[in-house]
Amino acid sequence: MTLARALVRNAAIGVAVADKPEDLKAFLQPGCAAAIWRRQPEPTFQKWIDTLDPSLLPQGRIVFRPSAVPTAVTTLCDVAETPDYDERDQLIGDVSTLAEIFAELMNTPYLRLRLQAVTTNACRKFHIDAITARLVCTYRGRGTQYGISTGGQDPALVFSVATGAPILLRGTLWPEKPASGLLHRSPPIEGTGQTRLILVLDAVDSPEDDI
Repeated sequence: MTLARALVRNAAIGVAVADKPEDLKAFLQPGCAAAIWRRQPEPTFQKWIDTLDPSLLPQGRIVFRPSAVPTAVTTLCDVAETPDYDERDQLIGDVSTLAEIFAELMNTPYLRLRLQAVTTNACRKFHIDAITARLVCTYRGRGTQYGISTGGQDPALVFSVATGAPILLRGTLWPEKPASGLLHRSPPIEGTGQTRLILVLDAVDSPEDDI
């Protein structure tokens, strides 16, 4: 069954699930509110990032061309003093790959990249972002939650994206109307002692799009 036809298992209606990155092109089809690359992290990498001291997690927010991502993320790791192990190289490589895939899919000259360690209930309310499109990947901790809203209410049925699985989300600036009603949020973790590491990529037109 192709992604163009599928109402896939383990996802809301209107959310495509890709088993390989090239199938994320379903995100561009009419009526597709989001797309998830269904993949599992390599166990050794996941153990490393889950047990890394949160103070050593790379963090930052930058707008640049996709080709600059490897150097930029390496610099963020250097600043955070992220240990120089193979797993660090895997993280840099994966962020760079996702940036390349997303930039090509969206045909965007620039990306706004945010790596953030989260310990609070940041973005705990269900919402849709004021952007064209966004990629979110949770490398550590619980993944993004999403669901279909009816009448402006919180979703009655909430789905969770798996750790390490990127999700592409349309924002309010996506040209297709009406909006799908798909909302998302960060899972509430405040007080649990958990630390999430999230990657957010936005398609932007210029380096000045930094707000």
